[in-house]
Amino acid sequence: MKRILGRVMSLLTAVALSCTVLTTVPSPVQAAYSVPVDVEAEDCALSNGATVTTNVYGTEYPGYSGDGFVWVSNAGTITLEVTVPKSAMYELKTRCWMYLGNLGETRLQTVSINGVSKGSFYIPNKGDWMDYSFGFFYLEAGTAKIEIGTSGSWGFILYDKISFDYADMPDLNIEPTPCDSKATHETKSLMKYLTKVYGNHVISGQQEIYGSGNNGDYELEFNYIHDKTGKYPAIRGFDMMNYNPLYGWEDGTTDRMIEWVKEKGGIATACWHINIPADFTSYQLGEKVDWTKCTYKPTASFKTANCLDKTTKEYGYLMMAIDELAKQLLILQDAKVPVLFRPFHEAEGYNNTDGSGAWFWWGSSGAEVYKELWKLLYTTLTEKYGIHNLIWEVNLYTYANSLQWYPGDQYVDIVAYDKYEGSPYTWETSAATTAFLSLVNATNDTKMVAMSENDVIPDIKNIVNEGAWWLYFCPWYGDFLTSSRYNDPVLLKTIYNSEYVITLDELPKDIYGSAPSAGVAGDLNSDGVFDAIDFALLKAFILQLHNDSLDLTNADVDGNGQINALDFAYMRQKLLGIIDKFPVE
Repeated sequence: MKRILGRVMSLLTAVALSCTVLTTVPSPVQAAYSVPVDVEAEDCALSNGATVTTNVYGTEYPGYSGDGFVWVSNAGTITLEVTVPKSAMYELKTRCWMYLGNLGETRLQTVSINGVSKGSFYIPNKGDWMDYSFGFFYLEAGTAKIEIGTSGSWGFILYDKISFDYADMPDLNIEPTPCDSKATHETKSLMKYLTKVYGNHVISGQQEIYGSGNNGDYELEFNYIHDKTGKYPAIRGFDMMNYNPLYGWEDGTTDRMIEWVKEKGGIATACWHINIPADFTSYQLGEKVDWTKCTYKPTASFKTANCLDKTTKEYGYLMMAIDELAKQLLILQDAKVPVLFRPFHEAEGYNNTDGSGAWFWWGSSGAEVYKELWKLLYTTLTEKYGIHNLIWEVNLYTYANSLQWYPGDQYVDIVAYDKYEGSPYTWETSAATTAFLSLVNATNDTKMVAMSENDVIPDIKNIVNEGAWWLYFCPWYGDFLTSSRYNDPVLLKTIYNSEYVITLDELPKDIYGSAPSAGVAGDLNSDGVFDAIDFALLKAFILQLHNDSLDLTNADVDGNGQINALDFAYMRQKLLGIIDKFPVE
């Protein structure tokens, strides 16, 4: 009997143990969510230090939804699977709180989808819960495993909710009017062309070497492209660096720009690595300085903020430098050559808005000074020198504080991004869509966005699929183009021969417009006659009540090269019959 009882007890024990095992088996992996996804962060899979809580080290963070929030510390991760219904662009967003440091400081989080990194993201401290977008991603139909806070990041972020849905893509329909209301006829025509192709094609470009590099062979990169693809780029990048009041030498840049536009039919873009004396303290305005003793990097003796003070030596030097630049720009304007002008580029550096992370001197006094510096250059060139052949292009990055460096819509035509591997992301041949759309959204889709410098050219297939319609790409010279480490020659050929990429031979012959006809003096509404309506339009212009798109081709009725109250007076006299004709007739 005891033996039987023992067997029964053993059997019951085994059953009990088996039940215990069954109750501790992990629950099955949660089924993939369906689009649109809007879930509590705590309902996702958590690992590596991501925990559900309502406070961190005793500090409460109220305002969350659900049972609490997920505290992602160090290498913690939040993972969810989503059923992707069709191949398209999607957006990943979260409601979160970066709680460390001062307001505006950022912490890094990374995102991967199906094991592939989609970039690193700097989430700012806003002092409260905030809605944050990780950007837009192109995904093929199927199942996507999304991981936020990939191992190796340094997050310390509080996550309340996670959402995932179809991306609301921008229209990319930009007004063709330049920010300079007095832009030349050729500049306006180029602007119209750029805005027409933007959003459906990408213009090919290439930066030339400067300062007699490549043993004086400025065509090395361009011949390389032609050899590999059978095509030439439509845009050629130049640098106005060597036109300066220090060591300045004539390296033929202006002549090559004229040749590229007038003879080759291409488009010119130019940056300006403007040099300053490395030892500005002992420098006397106007003296010559050997190029080895000059720099465009920050230097302790040159206070960039002083450029805004007319009583300082820095201001005096800047005006000298602008004068040297203006001489060349006026030559280009007289030759009817418009320029995509990108001065004071990459000012953000490492995005310390106080300027401490600046790569160049023009960003070393911070964002606020930089914006005023940009405006000073704009007004000096347009108002003092009468230069109106520029399409103004400003560099921005996509850090949380990047928009603080934006000078303002009235001073900018194009927002540019310089894309290099590892700076700060490794893009490879992706379309860098997150960067593109971040800059599009930063200016409310009112400015074209270009890739003004790069090493790896994005695969055109990715650009088309993801709607990352960069206005143009423009690899830096040397290995940035020619090394297979950056650009595979086979892919280069594919890109240059794509129907979506515009090359030099595909630019329209009338890209700069036909020469404007003399028309009828005083005719501002293009109806073929001068009358009271034209008089009223000029009055509105002088009183600054005008539409910037007003055609002023025939407004200079006294022929002095300016449109002002004198023209208004002549129009009034002709309407009253005091004079029979204008001085220009």
